[in-house]
Amino acid sequence: MIIRNFIFWLSTKRSVTNSIARRGMQYGFARRFVAGETLGEALTASAELCAQGRHVSLNHLGENVSTEAAAREVCASYIQMTEEMHAKNLAGNISIKPTQLGLDLSTDLCQSLARDIARRAAALGRTIEMDMEASAYIDATLDIFESVQRESGNAGLAVQAYLHRTANDLQRLAPLKPKIRLVKGAYREPKSIALQKKSDVDANYKRLTTQLLEGAVQGFFFPAIASHDPMMVAHGKAEVGRLKLAQNKYEFQMIYGIRRDLQQEVHAAGHTLQVYVPFGTDWCPYFMRRLSERPANCWFVLRSLVAESGSRRAA
Repeated sequence: MIIRNFIFWLSTKRSVTNSIARRGMQYGFARRFVAGETLGEALTASAELCAQGRHVSLNHLGENVSTEAAAREVCASYIQMTEEMHAKNLAGNISIKPTQLGLDLSTDLCQSLARDIARRAAALGRTIEMDMEASAYIDATLDIFESVQRESGNAGLAVQAYLHRTANDLQRLAPLKPKIRLVKGAYREPKSIALQKKSDVDANYKRLTTQLLEGAVQGFFFPAIASHDPMMVAHGKAEVGRLKLAQNKYEFQMIYGIRRDLQQEVHAAGHTLQVYVPFGTDWCPYFMRRLSERPANCWFVLRSLVAESGSRRAA
């Protein structure tokens, strides 16, 4: 926990992330978790995954824009991502982030831009997913999501298992029959808002998985079980079997480059697997959050840096 918190704290320090960003793509270690800095690179990585029978969700990294012009530019880029995926016949969708669409500036602005993206995706017969950010944004994000889903009917939403409120939020969302991506949660939240112990988060993740999958039987949700934890994945598989849920009524989701062995196992077992494919120049804070989530990720980067150092000395 100490290491996780330290790395998470570092991810908020621009002097640190800028230093890592100058080297991460150049020496390759960031490419394990980030598809590249350009849309073209992300589309190439996505095409490879789709050729293997997986689905993808493109995520243009970045958050908390500070001007309306920047938010509108992001909106245009999301629409371009959808159009490019459609043109290349890639299975999957895009994930949008509310603070990239100006949520800090205006809820109305963010809602308007999210609606524009959903409308364009719907016109192409495609879907979108909406990320959930820190707890301060949850109520506004829920309001925006409900508005988008009521109008276009093609939106999914991420919810976080470590929050005390999530079971109640799912009850609120059920009438909209949405796709729900269940994640554990990667932000630092106080105990009044979020569970603090891993064992408690795991237990709640399992309860929410069951709630979503039982809801899928009733037609209320399309669950996306988004975890790299083998125990959470095993619970999801067991519940799918218990409920005799058809393959087209749920999916598993994992992040590009993480637990590729488990991704292969899930896919080989016949479950739909969607891979979250992040890209963009503002990749470092995201990258460091992935490091904080699992110690093995840190060792991977350290090995890469040692190899890099040895190569420079040999040169």
